[in-house]
Amino acid sequence: MFGDKFPGYIKDLTEILLTRKPTVFLVSLIVTLGIIGVRQTKGLKVFELAAYDHLVRLSIPQKPDDRILIVGISESDIQKHQRWPLSDQIIAELLQQLQQHHPLVIGLDVYRDLPQGAGHQKLIEQLQAKNIIVISKGEQMESDAIAAPPDVSPEQIGFSDLIVDIDNVIRRNLLYVESPFGQDKFYSLALRVSLKYLSDHNISFQATPNALKLGSASLTPLTPNVGGYRLDASESAGWQILLRYRSPQSVARQVSLTEVLENKIDPNWVKGRIVLIGYTAPSVKDVFATPYSAMQETNYLMSGVEIHAQMVSQIISIALDGQPQISILPDWVEWLWLWFWSLLGGLLIWQYNRPSYAITTLFVAIFSLWVICFILFNQSIWLSGVPATLGIVSTGAIILGRKAYYNQYHDSLTNLPNRRSFLKEIRLIKKINPYTSRHLVAVLFLNLDRFKMINEGLSRQAGDFLLVETANRLKKILKSNEKMARVGGDEFAIWLSTVKNIDEITHLANLLQEQLRQPLKWCGQDIYSSVSIGIALERIDSLFKSEELLRHAHIAMYRAKDKGKDRYEMFSPVMKSQAETRWQLEASLRKAIQQQEFQLYYQPIISLITHKIVGFEALIRWPCSEKGFISPGQFIPIAEETGLIVPLGEWILKEACFQMKQWHEQFPRNPPLLMSVNLSSRQFNQPDLLVQQIQNILKEVVDEKQRNSLKLEITESVMFNNVEGAIQLLHRLKALGLRISIDDFGTGYSNLSYLHRFPIDTLKVDQSFVRRMHEEDDNNKYAQIVQTVVTLGHNLGLEVIAEGIETEAQMKTLLAFNCEFGQGYFFAKPLPASEATALLQQDPQW
Repeated sequence: MFGDKFPGYIKDLTEILLTRKPTVFLVSLIVTLGIIGVRQTKGLKVFELAAYDHLVRLSIPQKPDDRILIVGISESDIQKHQRWPLSDQIIAELLQQLQQHHPLVIGLDVYRDLPQGAGHQKLIEQLQAKNIIVISKGEQMESDAIAAPPDVSPEQIGFSDLIVDIDNVIRRNLLYVESPFGQDKFYSLALRVSLKYLSDHNISFQATPNALKLGSASLTPLTPNVGGYRLDASESAGWQILLRYRSPQSVARQVSLTEVLENKIDPNWVKGRIVLIGYTAPSVKDVFATPYSAMQETNYLMSGVEIHAQMVSQIISIALDGQPQISILPDWVEWLWLWFWSLLGGLLIWQYNRPSYAITTLFVAIFSLWVICFILFNQSIWLSGVPATLGIVSTGAIILGRKAYYNQYHDSLTNLPNRRSFLKEIRLIKKINPYTSRHLVAVLFLNLDRFKMINEGLSRQAGDFLLVETANRLKKILKSNEKMARVGGDEFAIWLSTVKNIDEITHLANLLQEQLRQPLKWCGQDIYSSVSIGIALERIDSLFKSEELLRHAHIAMYRAKDKGKDRYEMFSPVMKSQAETRWQLEASLRKAIQQQEFQLYYQPIISLITHKIVGFEALIRWPCSEKGFISPGQFIPIAEETGLIVPLGEWILKEACFQMKQWHEQFPRNPPLLMSVNLSSRQFNQPDLLVQQIQNILKEVVDEKQRNSLKLEITESVMFNNVEGAIQLLHRLKALGLRISIDDFGTGYSNLSYLHRFPIDTLKVDQSFVRRMHEEDDNNKYAQIVQTVVTLGHNLGLEVIAEGIETEAQMKTLLAFNCEFGQGYFFAKPLPASEATALLQQDPQW
C-alpha cells in the first residue's frame, strides 16, 4: 500500500520544491551552511562523539576472537605474590611457561624499563625470543616516557597506542608514526603484534603516504577535520584509524597469571596464537573508558591489555577476514547529506497544514535518519546523524514559523491572500494615495452558488477542487493590479485599486460570471457552478474604511443571492439598512431562544364531514420584549439560515407534546385529538439528531398510546431534495409510532413515481390553491388542481387536509371533492393555548 502511494508523495514534495515554495530551498541552504560553520569550529564534536558511541553500543557484538589469548594479571595474582609491580622473576617464569606451548607471538603489555626485584637477567634472556613484542611509551625526552626493556631488538618494540579523546574515551587506534624526514619509523604494540602474526600467514606490510598496506587490504588514516571527528593536525599525527570494538567485554579468551604458572590452561589455547599479557587489576589503574562505558553501572572501564586485544583483533580481521575498516565519507558528501535532510525537514513541515501532523512526520523523519545511520555504521560507514538531525529540526522550526506567519495572511487551500491580508492591502491605499485624489476604488465579493450541494453531494474533495480551480480561473482573468483573496469558505473578493467608471466594473463582473459558468471536469463528470457577485464602490477620502467597503460588497452579494443567484448587484445604502435590521433581528432571535420568549399558537383542524375539531396545528409566535410581535415570515428564514431552527424546533415539538398530553387528559375522545408539528429543512437534513431529539421527547412526555396522535409535517420540496434519504428517515420516524404529513403539496416539483414509496399518512393541499378555487373564470384551474390532489391522495390511501379555507363556499367545494379535513380562518385563526382550550370546551360545530 505504501509502495503505491510513495511515487505520488515524492511528486508532491517535488512540486512544492520546484514550483510552489523556493523559500524551503533557501532556508535549508542557509541552515546547512550555518551548521557546517558550527561543526568546523568543533561546536558539535561532543554530541557527534556521543552519537558515535551510541552506534557502537547498538552494533551486534562479535564472538570472542579465538586467535588471541589474554593473560590477565588480576588482583588475586598481585595479592598472591604480595607485590606490585610483579618481579622480573615472575614475568620471566610466565614467558617461559607460555613458550612451552609454542605461541606464534607474545605481546608483553607490561613496562620493564627498570629491573623489578630478582630475576632481571632471566627476564632479559626470555625477551630475546623472536616471537616476543614489548611495549614502550613516548619519546625518551618526554617526562612521562617509558623505554623498552634493555637489549631488546627495535623490531620487537611497539609503542603504547592508547589515545583518548577530549571526553577521555578511546575511539582511535594509532598504528604507525614516521619521523618528519622518514628516517625513523615507529610501530604500535598492536601493529607489531599483528604484523608478527600476519607474517606467518604470508601477509606483507608496506607504509605508503596515503595508506598502510596489509597484503591486499589498505588502512586509510584519519585526516584533520573529517566527518564527526574535528581533529587538529597535532591530534591526527601518524596513521590513525577508528577502533572497531569486537564486543564490550569478551574480545578473546582470558586466563590469569596464576593459571598459566600452575599449568591449568589448555596448551591448544596458546599454540599458534597471539598471547597478550597485561594488568587487569583495577588497582593498577591501567583502565580506560570506552564507548560502552556510558551505559554500564559496574565494570565500566576496560583494561589496557583488553583494548590492545581489540586493536589486534581489528587489524588481523582486516587483513585475513576481509573486514572493512570504519570509514568516514568526504566532507562534500556529508554536506550534501546534511542539506538533503535539512531540505526534507522543511518540505515535510510545508506539506502539512496541521502542526501535529507536521511534527509527527518530523519525528518519523528523524527516526528514519538514525535507522539509516545505524545501517551504514554496520556497513562500516560512519555518517553522523547529529548535524542532519539539527538540520531537520532547525529548517522545520523556521519553516513552521514562516508558515504560521504566512497562514495568518494566506489561505492554505488556494494559497490566495485571506481576509486579513485583503483588508490590510486596502488599508494601505490611504497611505499610498492622498485624500485629495478622491479616486474610486471597488470591491467585488463573489460567492459560489450551489457550493454546499456540490460539497455534500459529490464529496468534500470535489468542493476543494472547485475552490482551487475557481481561484486559478480568477488569477487568469484578473490583471496584475487587481488583487484577490479568499475571504470565506466559498467566498472570494477582488479589489480594484483604481476605477475609471462603473462600466469597467460591470464588464469585469459579466466576464467573471461567464468564465465561472464553464463546467469543470472532476473524476469523469462535469461540475457546474456559478457566482453571485456583490459590488461596492467608495472614494478615497478621510472617511474611507476598508472594512466597510468589504462589508458593503458582502451585503450586495446577499442581495444578488436573494434575487435568484448567478447575477451581480451594486451596493446601495438601502441594502445596508436592511442588512443591519436583519443582523439586529438575528441577535434578538438568539437572545429570545435563551430567554424562551416564544409561544405556541394552535390552529384547529376541522373534519369537513362532522364539522367538529379533530386536532390542532402548532404554530410558533414571537412576542418580542423589545420590538413587539414579530412575524414568523421574518424570523423563521433567519433561524433556518443560522441553524437556530434546530434548538427552536426541538422546543416547539416538546411544548406541543406537553399541550397534546394535557388536552388528552382534559378532553378524552376516540379518536384522540391530533397535534401537527412542522419540521424544518435543517432538522430534516440532520436525521440522526432529529430522531434522537424526538425519541427523548417521546420518552419524557408522550405515552405509547398517544404517539399515533402526533403528526409531523414535512414540506414537499425538502422531501424530494434527497428522495432515498427522506425515505429512510420517514421509516425511522414511523417506527416510533408517529404519523407523517406532506405539507404544501403541489407547490414543489414532485416526482409522482416516488410518492408511493414515502411512508406518509396525509397530504396537505397548499392554501395558495384553495383560496383561488372560486376565481371568476370559465374553467378554474386551481379548483381542478385541488380536486386532482384530493383524488391522488385517496388513490394512495391517504387522508387529505386543505389549508387556507376562508369562506363557506370553499368549504362546500372541498366537501364536494370528498376532502376529509380543513383548516383556515373560516373556522378559527391560530389561538393561544388558553383560547384553544376554551374553544374545545365549547365543542363548536361549523
